[in-house]
Parts: sequence; C-alpha cells; structure tokens
Amino acid sequence: MKSCSGSNGSSSKVDRKTVEKNRRIHMKNLCFKLGSLIPKEERNTKDPISQHDHLDQAATYIRNLKARIEKLKQRKNRATDTDGQPRDGEGGHEIPTEEIGLPVVEVTHRDPVLEVVLITGQRKKFMFYKVIGVLVEEGVEVVNASFSVVGDRIFYTVHCQATSSRGGVDASRISERLKVLIQ
Repeated sequence: MKSCSGSNGSSSKVDRKTVEKNRRIHMKNLCFKLGSLIPKEERNTKDPISQHDHLDQAATYIRNLKARIEKLKQRKNRATDTDGQPRDGEGGHEIPTEEIGLPVVEVTHRDPVLEVVLITGQRKKFMFYKVIGVLVEEGVEVVNASFSVVGDRIFYTVHCQATSSRGGVDASRISERLKVLIQ
C-alpha cells in the first residue's frame, strides 16, 4: 500500500510542476502580448527587454493615456458647457471665441498613420481643400476626413497614411503649415 500512495505523491508533484510550468509560459506569453501593444514611439529601447520591463512600460503607457484622456476631458469641458457655449467658470459669462485659443491644430503621427484635428469657430473661414492639399504635398494620402459642429465650434478630423517611407513624414512641419493656413 505504501508503494501505491508513494506513486500518487510523486504523480501530484509532477502535476504541480507541469501546472506551474504552464502557468509561467502563459504569463510570459501574456507579457509579450502586452508589450507588443505599446506603440514603438512609447518604448524606451529597441533592444529585447525583460518581462518586468514590459510590465513597467505598459503601466507607464497606460498612466500616460489616462492622463491624456483626463486632460482632453478638461479641455473639452473648458471649451464648452452643457449647452455648447463657451464659459469662463466664474460667473458663467460667455467668452469670445478668440479668447479660448481657437483655432486649434493637433497633428499626431504614429508611423505610418497621421491624424490631424482642427478646431475652429464658425466665423473662421478657410478652404478645407487647401488643408488636404498641404497634406498631399507633405507626402500623405488622406484616408478619411470628417467634421462635426458642436455649439459654435467646428471639429475637423483627417486620417492619413504615409505614401512613401523614404523621407518620412514631418508632423511638426505639417502642423506649422496648417496653423499658417487657418490663422
């Protein structure tokens, strides 16, 4: 009988070792998958990194995204209140559009994708086809363009893709050209 229970005891040790090995392999795969979700621009190094470093980078990236989301929410809330009108936060008096930093130009580049966000007041007149022209001149292909009107603001969003990888896309130059165009 002792030999029978002894074999069961070693069998359970093998099972536990196998289960633990499988758990470590699974965790390693999950860490690798998590690390692969971090954009190249956000990674600290191009060299292979440890699982611990993958987790640290992912945690930092998530914290940065949360902070960015909060900043954008605050910016949106400052720009408009519930009825879509700009307010100053004190007495609720309207602020002229010029005083709250319009127009806004944001260019986000994550190779090969480029996103352009323009925010203007309804009184600001410019030719949208000229924005598209600047983007094409800078070596990107417009994939999608849309706009929406909220209160007295117009939000334009343009999604682009780099057409050539030779020279790359200079997001700061595009941003400056667009600022000059819609000022």
